[in-house]
Parts: sequence; C-alpha cells; structure tokens
Amino acid sequence: MVFRLHIPAYPLNMFIESFIYYRDYQPVHTVDRFLPDGQVNVVFDLTDYPKYIYDNNTLQEIQACRNVWFSGIRTTYITIPSGRDSEMFVINFHKGKAYPFMEMPMCELTDSVVDAELVLSPQILNLRELLLSTPEIARKFWVAEQYLMRHFGDRLVPNPFIDFAVNSILKLPDVVTVDEISRRVGYSQKHLISLFKEHVGITPKAFMRVMRFQKAIRDIEQCRQINWAQFATASGYYDQAHFINDFRSFSGFTPAQYVASKNDQLNYVPVG
Repeated sequence: MVFRLHIPAYPLNMFIESFIYYRDYQPVHTVDRFLPDGQVNVVFDLTDYPKYIYDNNTLQEIQACRNVWFSGIRTTYITIPSGRDSEMFVINFHKGKAYPFMEMPMCELTDSVVDAELVLSPQILNLRELLLSTPEIARKFWVAEQYLMRHFGDRLVPNPFIDFAVNSILKLPDVVTVDEISRRVGYSQKHLISLFKEHVGITPKAFMRVMRFQKAIRDIEQCRQINWAQFATASGYYDQAHFINDFRSFSGFTPAQYVASKNDQLNYVPVG
C-alpha cells in the first residue's frame, strides 16, 4: 500500500488539517461502517469507476459517487467501501474550519455526500485533472496547495468566535456547556447556535455529543478490560444506559459489540 500524508503551508494549514494520498490498499473486507468524527472532507477519486454509499442495514447500493465529492459533518454512521483497489486524494479540514471554501451554509450539507462542484465551485474538477496528470505524489500535494490558494486564498479569514467555540468543545467535550461558551464569546445562546450551525454544520450541543463519543472510542483503544458502568461515568455520561444509547446512535453497535467488531483503524468498522 502507498500512503502519504502532507500538511499544507500557511495559511491553508489554519483550515486544512492534511492532504492524504493512497493507493493499492487491499483489506480483506470490502465494506466499512464509518463513524461520525466531527470532520468534513473533499475526496478526489483518481480511478474511473464510481464508489458507492450503501444502505446501513441491507448493504445495498444507494448512492454513486464519482470524480470529486464533498462529505459533510455527520451525526450518524454511514456505510462505505473499504478502499480496496482505490486511488484517492483527500482534503481533510480541521474540525469546524471548512466554511471559507463553501458556497452555502455548512448546515445544508450535514449528513450528506454531494458532488464537490455543487458546494465549492465547478473549477474543483480542474484540480482533479491536474492531480491525474501529475505522477509524483509530492508534486500532487504542491499542485493542490497552489490551486487552493489561487481559488480560495482571499477567503481564508478565521472566525475567532467559532474557532473559540469549537476549540472549547474539542478540549473538554464532556465538561463545557453552551451557556459557558456563549458568555465567553459575548453572544446570546441563540445567536451562537445559529452561527455555529452555519459554520460547523450542527449545533454546539450536537458537536459536543459527537466529540464526547470520539473521546470514548479513543479511550476504549487504551483499555484492555473495561467496566462499562465506570467507563460511562468517566466519559461524562449521566449513566451507563445514556452511554449505551448514545454509542448505538453514533455507531449502530453497543460498546461491547463495537469492541468485538472493530479493527485497528479508528472510526472504520468492517461490516462486509
């Protein structure tokens, strides 16, 4: 397998966490359940055949994705190909930082996978053609940086209020409250929620739930044996039942089922 990760230069790195390029990945399974992780990304498919989104229960194909697509922030799991026989170039945005690139409010794209040219600009397809015509991987990263700066550079202006709110939740997802954040930024809760939905895609409370779930699955990776009642309390849940309900909502599994099903790739669970 070929896998390369690249962190773009300033100012793109304020908004884009990484570029990822991979090919020749050959897992034994063909279908993954992808869990909500708070991120959004743009995927450039460098092959000439579509990739599919599957029904979570039947695993039947329900949506074809071709060329370049945008995946919005998720509040529930989605079933996707495992990456076998793929060649992909992926733009991973920092959590809550894709808004300068979008042509519409992020909340209109929540739990959606759409053609990227509909939400960024039609010229994004030109970048795919440039990536296809550039054989060297390092050069692909350079081409992507130059292209994004040329087309989006004048939009790269942070929103300090949203950045503060997102970072507060990322640091303490099981402790911080919407009331505390609104008082710190000087906005009413109603105005903060409206801005947060526009820039991030979901409400602050929903983002807290996703990040608390993410903290839980990261903590699970560190545990050899787990007392689920104690784990639920330590993870910021009111009780074990609340923890299990939230966990099933985000993953489709109980915590014990998740531990039995997961592999070593965080947020991707083989299901077929």
